Order: sequence, then C-alpha cells, then structure tokens
Amino acid sequence: MPVFYATTPRGLEKVLERELKAIGIEKTKMGVAGVEFETNWAGCYAANLELVSASRVLYPVLNFPAYEPDQIYHNVLKHDWTKYIDASGTMAMDSSVRDSIIRDLRIVALKAKDAVADQFRNKFGERPNVDTENPDLQISLRLVKNQCIVSLDTSGGSLHQRGYRDRGAPAPLKENLAAALIKLTKWDEKSPLMDPMCGSGTFVIEAALMGLRRPPGIFRKRFAFQKWKTFQKDAFDKLSQGIFDRELSDVPFRVYGQDHDMRAIAAARANSENAETDNMTVFRRQDILEFRPAPTPGIVIVNPPYGERMGDASELVRLYENLGLVLRDHFKGWKAFVLTSEPDLARALTQTLTKKPHETHRVFNGAIECGFLGYYL
Repeated sequence: MPVFYATTPRGLEKVLERELKAIGIEKTKMGVAGVEFETNWAGCYAANLELVSASRVLYPVLNFPAYEPDQIYHNVLKHDWTKYIDASGTMAMDSSVRDSIIRDLRIVALKAKDAVADQFRNKFGERPNVDTENPDLQISLRLVKNQCIVSLDTSGGSLHQRGYRDRGAPAPLKENLAAALIKLTKWDEKSPLMDPMCGSGTFVIEAALMGLRRPPGIFRKRFAFQKWKTFQKDAFDKLSQGIFDRELSDVPFRVYGQDHDMRAIAAARANSENAETDNMTVFRRQDILEFRPAPTPGIVIVNPPYGERMGDASELVRLYENLGLVLRDHFKGWKAFVLTSEPDLARALTQTLTKKPHETHRVFNGAIECGFLGYYL
C-alpha cells in the first residue's frame, strides 16, 4: 500500500500518531515534525479530513542522493507525473535545502520543474503551466544532507487553515497547533474547557469542534488530491457521509473564552459563528482577576503573552502571577495547561501556585521553543 507522511508542529508527533491510530491506521512510524503511515488512498483522504493536529499529508514518490543539479533533473524525470494531471493542468514546486552541497533551493525547484515539463512535452507536445497560488499538482522537494525526497502534497495548502478564522487577534496560534495542545491535555470532550486569554478564540473553537465531532476537513472547499486523475470519488464521498452521520448538533456542556480586549472578543464570536460552533461557545470581556470556573471541573488552557511577539517579558510577570492567583484560589479540582517560552514567566506562575507542573511538554510554536505546562489544581 502507499506510504504517506503527515506533518505537524515539532513536539506533537505522538499526538498525531495517536490520531492516526484512532482513525484506523495502524502502520505508523514517528519522525521529526511528522509521522509516516501506510494505508490505502481512502486512508489518505480520511487523514486529510479528520486529523486535527496535521499540517499537511504528503505522498513521497522519490528518494535519491543529489550532489549536483542534473541528478535532480534525471531522477525526477523517472517518475510518471502524467498519471496525476493533464498537460492542460497546472503545477508548482516547493523546495527546501539543508546541509547539502547544492545550497540554492531555487536550483532544486527549477531542475524539478524542467524535468516534469519535459516529460509532458515529450509525451503530449505541451506542458502544464506554473501556478503558485492554486496548482493542480503541488510537488515538494526536501534536500537534506544531499538526500532528496520528492513528495506530492495531497492536501493543497496547510491543513491548519480551517477557513473559519477571518478575524484574528494579535499573535494567534495556528489552528492545528491549538487542537494538538488540547489533545495533549487529554481533555475528555465532555467536561467544560476554559481559556482566560482567548484572543480570537482558537482554543475554544477547536474544542467546540471536537465536542461536536466535527472534523476540520469539512471546512475545506477542495483538497489537492481531488484534482488528480487518480482521485477515487466514491471512496471520498463514502468517507464524507460517514463523518456527517457522526456529527452532533449540540452537547450538554459549553466551552468558554474570555479576554480583556473587546476587539478580541468580537473576533472570537465572529469566528465561532463562521465555524457554526456559537451554540456551545461562551465569550466574555473580563480581566484575568475576574476569571471564575464553570459549575463542574474541567480543563483550563491558555496561551498567554510570553514576550516573543507581544509585550516585554519583564512586564508580564504580574500577568502570570495574577493567573496563578486565580487558578490557586478558585479552580480546585481543575487541570490547567499553560504555553510559554519564557522560563522566568513560568517560574512566576509556578511560585504563585506553590507547586511545580505535574507534566511538561516541549513543543514548538513555529520556530519558538515552548514549554506546555500542566498543573493539577
């Protein structure tokens, strides 16, 4: 069966692997910022539709050493690209280079493009045009330590782009990162979940989607694989119908977000309405010291400012202390999870709570290394 590779933010590979197994894919192998898995094409469609933590699902087709540009050209030429799209279609190349003799990623992309174009021209007398915005065939090349892996992007644009968030607050988390962190808390998807610094509402909305059993792929108008000649429409339609049949219209609990910024609350409400989760989300404008628990214990999850993108870390100590005070005094029986990249800020929170984190996870928010700290209150 085909072998695929799903990518995810670094540090969250175990979450992604658990997700793959949950949708019935057993043959998996964790890598760096991703998980390799073996399945049929229906499994690839399911991965794109259902994985909340994935960034992309790639289909590797070539793996070869490349010490000079012509090796890229001749090896790419070996694969039959004409089975995916017609000569009237469009294509694009995405390349990266690290620790290799060939250092210019533009050369890598150019040689691969020339090979694909020449293959079509030799066979049909014409070649696909390049479309960097919305190509029918997105080809990914990764040259690392002189080894080139060539893959097809089955997703067609990052899976974190759910489509509901057209209004953002400063420094928003990507949707798949937020969803993966929720998974990392082992939230039961039945009890309340609260975010006291919700910004544009990403944690809250992603939790609501999980509670409603509504996978992120339903927001996508089209995946890349749907443009290919190999697309199995019947299998995709059957999967989609099964997903729709599992959806819930409502649940007996709510997820809550608050923020001191009224503009952020307005954005969160608008985004929740776009995601059709507004029947189970509650957003309030409140200061952190006014944060109070829902009637039954659950999960607090928060991505407070930590100085990398917003504010000065030295000015944020009081914010973390206030968060600690509220959690310590009002949230007994809850679990709280905090994402931060600043040890001094984490220390201020820990000292206020008068207890060390019960669990610590090393994750990356883009290029920023963070700690995801779990406190049992």
